[in-house]
Amino acid sequence: MKIVRINMSKGTVDEHDVPKEYQGLGGRALTSTIVGREVPGRCEPLGPRNKLILSPGLLSGTSAPCSGRLSAGGKSPLTGTIKESNAGGTAAQHLAKLGIAAIVVEGQPSNGALQILHLSASGAKLVAADELKGKGNYETVAVLLDKYGQKCSIISIGQAGEMRLSAASIAVTDPENRPTRHCGRGGLGAVMGSKGLKAVVIDAEGGKRLELADSKAFGEAARVFAAELKKHGVTGTTLPMYGTNALTNVINEAGALPTRNFTSGHFEGANKTGGETQREIIIERDGLPQHACHPGCVIECSRIYHTNKKEYLTKGPEYETVWAHGANCGIDDLDAIAQMDRLEDDFGVDTIETGATLAVAMEAGLAKFGDAEAAIRMVREIGEGTALGRVLGCGAAVTGKVFGVTRVPVVKGQSMPAYDPRAIQGMGVTYATSTMGADHTIGYSVAPNILKVGGDLDPLKTEGQVEASRNLQIATGMLDSAGLCLFVAFAVLDSPAAFGAIKDMLNAQYGWELSDDDVLAIGGKTLAKERAFNKAAGFTSADDRLPEFCYTEKLPPHNKVFEVSDAELDELFVPVEEKYQE
Repeated sequence: MKIVRINMSKGTVDEHDVPKEYQGLGGRALTSTIVGREVPGRCEPLGPRNKLILSPGLLSGTSAPCSGRLSAGGKSPLTGTIKESNAGGTAAQHLAKLGIAAIVVEGQPSNGALQILHLSASGAKLVAADELKGKGNYETVAVLLDKYGQKCSIISIGQAGEMRLSAASIAVTDPENRPTRHCGRGGLGAVMGSKGLKAVVIDAEGGKRLELADSKAFGEAARVFAAELKKHGVTGTTLPMYGTNALTNVINEAGALPTRNFTSGHFEGANKTGGETQREIIIERDGLPQHACHPGCVIECSRIYHTNKKEYLTKGPEYETVWAHGANCGIDDLDAIAQMDRLEDDFGVDTIETGATLAVAMEAGLAKFGDAEAAIRMVREIGEGTALGRVLGCGAAVTGKVFGVTRVPVVKGQSMPAYDPRAIQGMGVTYATSTMGADHTIGYSVAPNILKVGGDLDPLKTEGQVEASRNLQIATGMLDSAGLCLFVAFAVLDSPAAFGAIKDMLNAQYGWELSDDDVLAIGGKTLAKERAFNKAAGFTSADDRLPEFCYTEKLPPHNKVFEVSDAELDELFVPVEEKYQE
């Protein structure tokens, strides 16, 4: 395997074998390790000393089920912390086929010119791309596929990334060559834009099949893993049937669905936007109610959403997107939500951050809650680069400051996702202590609190929440490093056989002899490195807190506040740093 280094200041491309200090790493473990070693903690995120790293996971490029995640890493312009954000699509598998463990983009062009990076079996090269300036992801992808071939995979940014807006995302093409899969959170699209890199074109034709140390053992472990995913209730039935949006009605019934900028945990229009209704609409319009976002996915929780004229509009939309633009904005129109999802994918902004920002803007009086037309208009302004659009495109925290809003649902500058921490105390622990700002994917405490997967905790009580979040954050660090979809965690948490299959696949692929503890250590060491970077960047335990309103405003219908103490939050990473700090 090799690392491709792109120096945008010099316009040079260098390919070299993975150095010793990065060997045995992939995905989030590799992106966070490179950031920790090579990026100064106090650097300007949009300056030349920050780096953008793109890395497939350890299992990417193999037949391991659900192993097609691509990790993007760097210092976040949204939070100032370290950041890893991952997406499905075809890029990770294509990079692995070319033997690329990571792309490291460093430096900054002095002339503001745009370029693309073209990768193929014959090597890597930079190509001028000024003709793509100002184009959205959909048009950018269409132009590049016409030029380089329909079998290529594309990683790209839209207008938001070019404008360096701190909520900008990085798009990855799906199996239908649409830019629908996004490394969304943390503003890494702005980092890519600051490097003058509009897109990465990956032509895997002629690439080599990955060599496995023990192909027979790997195949058997992969079959076991697929079987465990198929038989689990969440990964084998619920997600394939209703997608991630199965959660809308579940979380609403739990009184934890943030509504109208986190003023309530219950939305009266939830059923109109839930997964059951969404499935009916998709089928009625000849869309796809079950779809794989990347090759090798056996869960297939993605969807394809059509207009009422039965024409393609967007993917999903996913649960977080539906919530952010739905309940959180008081909107119960799935078509309006899907239209915003399409626009945001095209402009290249994180749908979670943008939906949370729209709700803050509504709180400020820029529009009324429930006004879908006004919400769509504000999203369009982001792509147009108006003064208001640039404010909105920099996220909820910036928007709250500009318009004097005090209820701004962010941690370390990143918006809280679709689970109110007052009604699911464990998610509050994860939001507060995450190395990357409020992030549900880094330690999905909804599993034991609401879904009763991997444990059974009372979501309204504090007991057991810190330990559960810690264990989930370690496990998630491992899954992100392996390139596995987060959703496999449901089976892994309930099935020792599923966890064992991951260990067996890693051992069979690389000729390792990892124990269970060794596998988890991949995640633990990654978290420790991320914490070390954040300390170098100036963060302390005082930053591991929820916004003030979570402690002072009681959330209906449970009338609860967040009750986990500061002392308990400060203890979460103590065992991690003691055990895994290098």
